Amino acid sequence: MKKLIILILITLVSCAAPKTCCGQDLDLKSLLKFSTFYAAVNGGTSLSDVDVFSIDNGLSTSTISTPYDYNFTVGLRKIARFGYENKAQTFYDGTESNYSDAATVGKVRGLEYLIEMDYKRQEGVDYTDQHHFVRWSSDDGCADELCINFFALKLEYLQDGFADVQYFEASERYRYRKHKNLSFNVGLAHRLAEPYGYNPLDEWMLSNGNIHYTYLALQEGYNVDVASSTYTDPSGEVVATSAEVWEAVVIPQVLSDYTEKKRNELDKLIQHSIVLGFDYYKYSKKTWLHAWGNLMPYHYDSGNEFSYHNFNDGDQWYDYSAGLIYGIKHNKNLGYFFEGKYNKYWNREWYDFKFGVNYVIF
Repeated sequence: MKKLIILILITLVSCAAPKTCCGQDLDLKSLLKFSTFYAAVNGGTSLSDVDVFSIDNGLSTSTISTPYDYNFTVGLRKIARFGYENKAQTFYDGTESNYSDAATVGKVRGLEYLIEMDYKRQEGVDYTDQHHFVRWSSDDGCADELCINFFALKLEYLQDGFADVQYFEASERYRYRKHKNLSFNVGLAHRLAEPYGYNPLDEWMLSNGNIHYTYLALQEGYNVDVASSTYTDPSGEVVATSAEVWEAVVIPQVLSDYTEKKRNELDKLIQHSIVLGFDYYKYSKKTWLHAWGNLMPYHYDSGNEFSYHNFNDGDQWYDYSAGLIYGIKHNKNLGYFFEGKYNKYWNREWYDFKFGVNYVIF
């Protein structure tokens, strides 16, 4: 993880050296100009306490308490706001969610970047989310359709604890501008991630579709004494005194720990893909539309044992992402809006959206 952050910082610093790049003079001062460093802590009450009653040895009551939720965010960002994005708050508080950050092309030509880490706890579960990217949008307006200035570059690292997805991606693309609002792009994308599709439990599957879970647990250091109905973990602690508890409570945790351990043992894989995309942006004070999409229809098969091709019967597959931001002020009273993005990579998908209506009464 540290290496990825260092790579992004090196990219930023390399662009900060005194030189002329795509028609722009860059130095450290211009690199940091208009950027914002922010750190914030947010917290609040989580789930309320729950009373659990038991009658095993007379009536007894225990209380399950969930610790408070919190979110600690630290980041550095320099991203030009699109016309529909108004910074209503005086400070960045770490809860911002800008859908346009996922777009391939920024609002202005030149360098934009985001480095953000979130440490959070929600409903008693700890997560670490990270989103870092460097985006270069080049469009100097030369007349030649093949002008080298019509290019886009993006380096991105994403870790989403809720979606259980984590990858590093670099893409370089040639852009063809259909007109001032619409552009198409084509290029290559390179993604570094764990071998998604690999299921460590496949080797434990029996011919009838069941899994030999007890033998797996024994291999992982658990011990089963059938005569006394005693089940112990690798440290010797009793974790169950009946087969029902063993199967319903302990075994699911054994399987979860085993799959996580086996996946962590594997090296990350790099996936080279052809990427096709588009960007559309049109804004006025009464209506705006910002849309983008990316499709990866072909992926190079490296022949690796854990390549996703092997988990897809050797066939190609489609990975894609898209975003849409739409708003309209119907009149001085009424307005509608929709914002959302969707991603599907390998066998993972994650998305979020919001929509609504505003009516000003006066």
